[in-house]
Amino acid sequence: MLKITDLTAGYGTGPAILKNVHLNVNEGEIITIIGPNGAGKSTILRSIFGITNVHKGSIEYFSDELVGVKTENIVRRGICYVPQGRSVFASMTVHENLEMGAFIKNDPKEVAAQIESIYQRFPRLKERRNQKAKTMSGGEQQMLAIGRALMLNPELLLLDEPSLGLAPRIISEVFERLIDIKKDGTSILMVEQNANQALAISDRGYVLELGENKYEGTGKDLLSDPKVGELYLGKR
Repeated sequence: MLKITDLTAGYGTGPAILKNVHLNVNEGEIITIIGPNGAGKSTILRSIFGITNVHKGSIEYFSDELVGVKTENIVRRGICYVPQGRSVFASMTVHENLEMGAFIKNDPKEVAAQIESIYQRFPRLKERRNQKAKTMSGGEQQMLAIGRALMLNPELLLLDEPSLGLAPRIISEVFERLIDIKKDGTSILMVEQNANQALAISDRGYVLELGENKYEGTGKDLLSDPKVGELYLGKR
């Protein structure tokens, strides 16, 4: 569904962060990008979403070119992005945040039905539907950010560090929800520092270093690769 070929990209007039990167996502997959800080992992997601300067290369989504397409039209094509840092509307309630996620939908009944489906997936959000987002825990805010993105029923969900700053128990819960989201037909491409747990639920993974492809393979193969383990997974 997504094919990135020879992508070289950066920000403004600065030097390229990504250099000839390639990456594929098939329908029904969870793909994880790992690597050290500054490797360009988040820049891949931002490039897909149309918010970097692409110097060269191609980003095809179901064979349609995304380079040069406005972000609002990328969303309409079925791609949603949850940026790093639990980006929620802090002064709005949980319910209002979810309504904001459906900003391109015009049918109130459809919006209401989708909110209910999000509440079923994240029961904690239903319990706090009238609570302002800024008063919630980090884990609850992350679930809200993911739930808001799911309001548009995306075919591809981009996640940037979904476990950042969360307690281990909450991280496990978030990853369990990602497995459920995949089962319901949404493919996932995520950047994640918690590489061991992320690769464990991933169909495939990519390792980036200094803006370039370093390793790739199935989640299982990358977890068992001694070089990947020593350099990126904290294993000896």
